[in-house]
Amino acid sequence: MMLHNSHLPFFRSPAGPVAAGSTVVIRFLSDEAVSVVLRTWIHDERAYPMLRDGDTWSYELTLPDETGLLWYDFIAYLPDGKIIKYGAPTDGLGGEGEIHRDGLHSFQITIYNESFHTPSFMHGATIYQIFPDRFRKAPTKAVDKRDNRKYQQWDEDLMIKPDLKCMDNCVNNFYGGTLTGITEKLDYLHDLGVEILYLNPIFEAYSNHRYDTGDYTKIDPLLGTMEEFEELCRKADELGMHVMLDGVFSHTGEDSIYFNDYGHYPEKGASQGTDSKYYDWYTFEHFPDKYRCWWGFKNLPEVRKDNPEYQHFMFNDQDGIVPTWIRRGACGWRLDVADELPMDFLRKLRQAAKKAKRDAVVLGEVWEDASNKVAYGEMRCYCTGDTLDSVMNYPLRTAILDFVSGKVPAEQLVRVVRHQAEVYPVQFLYSLMNLLGSHDRSRALNALIGKEGEGMTKAEQRAMRFTPDEYALAARRYRTCLDILCALPGCPTVYYGDEAGLTGTPDPFCRRPYPWGHEDTELQKYVSARLNHRRRSHVLRYGKCEIEALDADTVRIRRYFDGHDALGRKAPANTEEIFTIHR
Repeated sequence: MMLHNSHLPFFRSPAGPVAAGSTVVIRFLSDEAVSVVLRTWIHDERAYPMLRDGDTWSYELTLPDETGLLWYDFIAYLPDGKIIKYGAPTDGLGGEGEIHRDGLHSFQITIYNESFHTPSFMHGATIYQIFPDRFRKAPTKAVDKRDNRKYQQWDEDLMIKPDLKCMDNCVNNFYGGTLTGITEKLDYLHDLGVEILYLNPIFEAYSNHRYDTGDYTKIDPLLGTMEEFEELCRKADELGMHVMLDGVFSHTGEDSIYFNDYGHYPEKGASQGTDSKYYDWYTFEHFPDKYRCWWGFKNLPEVRKDNPEYQHFMFNDQDGIVPTWIRRGACGWRLDVADELPMDFLRKLRQAAKKAKRDAVVLGEVWEDASNKVAYGEMRCYCTGDTLDSVMNYPLRTAILDFVSGKVPAEQLVRVVRHQAEVYPVQFLYSLMNLLGSHDRSRALNALIGKEGEGMTKAEQRAMRFTPDEYALAARRYRTCLDILCALPGCPTVYYGDEAGLTGTPDPFCRRPYPWGHEDTELQKYVSARLNHRRRSHVLRYGKCEIEALDADTVRIRRYFDGHDALGRKAPANTEEIFTIHR
């Protein structure tokens, strides 16, 4: 017998991430070995003989004073001289280990800064994501003078037209959603149970998605004015809600005040001359037509994040973009492609945000495990306390959708949840943006019945519709997904219109206008009941969590207080909620 299970506190105490400089007891069970060595490394490899007590081998390990990742595995020596290498399972999710004959996978300990804290309003809060052009149309005092935009009626389906500027479907078609439209629906969102509004980009840009920023200092005039933004933040605050902005700091638009490839701005942009004050923000391989751009999209010139002038523009206390919008009312930032931003840039961004407001949130788009993401040739840990408060939880999204739609057994979902508790510090874990749908994935209802439109033309994707039976199945499965989200730690997140029954394949059809007057009211009621129960329940927001698979089709989730909540604060003893969820 040989056994180590990193998901169980017997084998690692304390379980999960630990503060720098603290100690952790690691145990290994074996009735065969005559000696066992604990092998670790963070910068260099070290070996520690483990102490034996019957079949239990243990070692009390003092962790480094620096943050980062520590890896460990075991070498067992048998009476006949054989050497056994025992490490983590190969799927990277920790838990019960295995003997390795070729290579060796190691268990992970996340070492975080003891002073790491995340905004308390994020812990267990409910989030609602809005694509601003498509949520609600209402008058604005702003005036848009650009003539390169196409306008559609609210009940008109998305047009199909190749856009050579972005090598994708048309992006300069607008439905006219505004900030005032969001403000006028705050009561609806509050009644739905929402506590945080996450807005896709709102700054001036060429496209309807606005990930091609034209001017970071201005609200896009189609969306509204500065006063209307501040009014949205003020009225949201009166209802106990927060507004989180989308920060696109990896690249700008080519049609921007900074690059100005079309001359639409009066100031000289980088593409217009080497004497532009913005020239050094970009990397030209051959001026002016060949430059580094985001993922090869010529309309998205990549910014040099190490450029001192760009960093000053973003972070300076007086009028830097990051602190200024927080002072205007935003609760913080969701960072687009956070894993493509250098770690030093993220540290400075975090410092600027927290200086503007101590509890400002800095949440990143990281699609993989944010504790050990490999990017640009290095392993990056975003949860040690110096970069991000938390991330969008795409691994959980995949696990929930796959479980509920029957692609994987319950145990796979359980492993993902337990793994995240193992590698994410609790303040990071309880701030995770747990989503099912988003602006760059097919609608959750589509994903849940396999109608994501893969391999189809844009025309075929647009024409895709559900039969009544298909919709009933998708809606039932969505309710089950939401049950799971609301039972787990973190922030259950609804993408606008999912609660109303919106369907759609990936971009652009996951961005259809909200169906005002045509909502699935029964689904709305269900979502509202779940989110509001979650909002009112302290044990669901802050309680400790146990999860197990009862069988391939059923998970059991227990949230509880045992005198303290998950964040270490005193809480009522013997308080719990238990959910048995069958797919």
